[in-house]
Amino acid sequence: MLRGVVFDFNGTLAELASTGRPHRDVFAAHGLAHLGARWGEAWDHAPEDGARHEAASRSAGAYHRWELDRLRADARRLGVPAGRVDALVTDLDRETKAMTMRGYADAAPAVAALEKLGLRLAVCSNWYWDLDRAISQSGLDGAAFTAAVTSARAGMRKPDPRIYRITLDACGLTPAETLFVGDVWGPDVAGPRAVGMRAAHLCRSGRETTAPEPGVWRVGGLAQVVTLAGELRC
Repeated sequence: MLRGVVFDFNGTLAELASTGRPHRDVFAAHGLAHLGARWGEAWDHAPEDGARHEAASRSAGAYHRWELDRLRADARRLGVPAGRVDALVTDLDRETKAMTMRGYADAAPAVAALEKLGLRLAVCSNWYWDLDRAISQSGLDGAAFTAAVTSARAGMRKPDPRIYRITLDACGLTPAETLFVGDVWGPDVAGPRAVGMRAAHLCRSGRETTAPEPGVWRVGGLAQVVTLAGELRC
């Protein structure tokens, strides 16, 4: 019997509404346009899926220092002069986090409908330290999420199995009674399945070609998750 639903955040409940300056523009502002062309953008320098960083996640300050250290190391490898690294990295970090989020139109109604079904709800996301702020920004701050677990605070990124267990423990749920909903196969389907959860693969574009398998459903929107959850409760 289904007792809870855990959502991914970005790409599932919410999407980018606006971003900070492109990283190439930050490099240009520092007189390093020739290096900016080789740097890429913010997502090119994010931690890899499954990365572990428990020591860095001891506090917000420790985590932010770890983020800056990673950017510094990448900038040095690129050839940024030592005397210009710190100022550049400070600006890159600020612009990376200057984004704003907006909830998908179907997110709040689906969450409300799942609440009415009596299900425990949670968010589990590879995200920065301030997931609660992003959830609020997306118009979902009134949702009755039992837990909102971000990789920054947990110390590991999906699909590391421990981040799912942290989320389940926070909700008082077992894997067998939980459905995970997300848009990326590895972190949101394969990872949850590996710890015993069922999964709904959200494919808003309708272009997903991955073959379905037992314990996995493909949905085109969150309203379908409500229907699925109602069926799985029986």
